[in-house]
Amino acid sequence: MAAFVLDRNGKPLMPCTEKRARLLLVRRRARVHRVVPFTIRIIDRDIRTSDVQPLRIKLDPGSRVTGMALVRDFACSDGLRGAAVLNLFDLIHRGAQISKMLTVRRAMRRARRYRKTRYRAARLNNRRRSTGWLAPSLRHRLETTTAWVHRLRRFAPVVAISTELVRFDMQAMENPDIRGVEYQQGTLAGYELREYLLEKWGRQCAYCDATGRPLQIDHIKARALGGSNRVSNLTLACKSCNQQKDSLPLTTFLRHDSRRAAQILAHARAPLRDAAAVNMTRWALFGALKATGLQVEPSTGGRTKFNRAHLSVPKTHALDAACVGEVDMLRYWRRPTLAIRCTGRGAYRRTRLTASGFPRGYLMRQKRACGFQTGDLVRAKVPRGKKTGTYVGRVAIRASGSFNIQCAAQVMQGISHRYCTVMQRGDGYGYSFVAQFPKESENWGDATRRALSLPA
Repeated sequence: MAAFVLDRNGKPLMPCTEKRARLLLVRRRARVHRVVPFTIRIIDRDIRTSDVQPLRIKLDPGSRVTGMALVRDFACSDGLRGAAVLNLFDLIHRGAQISKMLTVRRAMRRARRYRKTRYRAARLNNRRRSTGWLAPSLRHRLETTTAWVHRLRRFAPVVAISTELVRFDMQAMENPDIRGVEYQQGTLAGYELREYLLEKWGRQCAYCDATGRPLQIDHIKARALGGSNRVSNLTLACKSCNQQKDSLPLTTFLRHDSRRAAQILAHARAPLRDAAAVNMTRWALFGALKATGLQVEPSTGGRTKFNRAHLSVPKTHALDAACVGEVDMLRYWRRPTLAIRCTGRGAYRRTRLTASGFPRGYLMRQKRACGFQTGDLVRAKVPRGKKTGTYVGRVAIRASGSFNIQCAAQVMQGISHRYCTVMQRGDGYGYSFVAQFPKESENWGDATRRALSLPA
């Protein structure tokens, strides 16, 4: 993973390798500006005396995870367009958690009113929502994505953005003969429909739950029996199940498993919630990206899937982002991915409740104890006792000064605050590295490990 570089005035320079970053730190030419993502600040160089190459941020917006990739565009000898991957990110949203908490809050307020203990006045029904209003869970996805785009712009010389504007074209799937849509013609024909079905059916066979093998599009009600090509009549099946089913009715083919047949019929008619969430926020995200003043390249999910299949790149959120837009060659994509989990900055509610809504405990009235706050990245050096060692991770504070530290592999409980040192203040995110290719990436992350004092 490339290390971000800032000049002495805080302006972004070209990212460098972690080996070069380590040498700059050893020679005292740079200082650690931020631990995660690893950023150094050079103290003897200015942006006016440095060569800066234009970079591009690529986004693959998702309902649960948004893939992000920082790439450097280059032109190939035969006129094709290539991209060299510098960093990969997985931004893990918590929209489902926000929606669940709002549902719990709504139920508690309704229960109060039904008990006629009017702690909170009833909401009037004459309120109007402003133009462009989004639900809190959807706005969270929009704001966290744009926040990280702005953050990467502060760390790297970004001049352009590529994003998936539409993931599925519902009208084109209902009417494949529609004109004026280029990705429904030529080499991209069928990619929109397959991508939609893969998302809807969880990338597994609907009849035997097989995964990790090529899947074929199957008609639930066969064409020979009058079935249509509508999306509600399509599913995914492995080759053996597709051949065994042939033109049999679903109830006949699954006569020994009537429960699965009912589930398939119900799931085929159900809408895709995650796709609906992405479709609701796509234009708002596109408008927010255009407001940055950078060049924004819109693309489709079908184009992304075509690029990934053409370039033989595995399926991950971050690598999907690297394949967004027009790209004919992809280099250096075998890199570890930085998983960024949205954790929030705490809650206003200071009372723990049971499932029935009764109080079962109380939290601290202050969010800070002994100079620490829950979510800070700390290093704890315990000199003696059963827990002797060095631990690095996010801290969960207590008023007593005995903290819990969430390490990579375990949670260390009961660590005294006297042994803890703040490395990076909590910013509402949790960070971890995901090595998709351990053999190729076992030596990467060296500068970050040295900064964190983690074992190799």
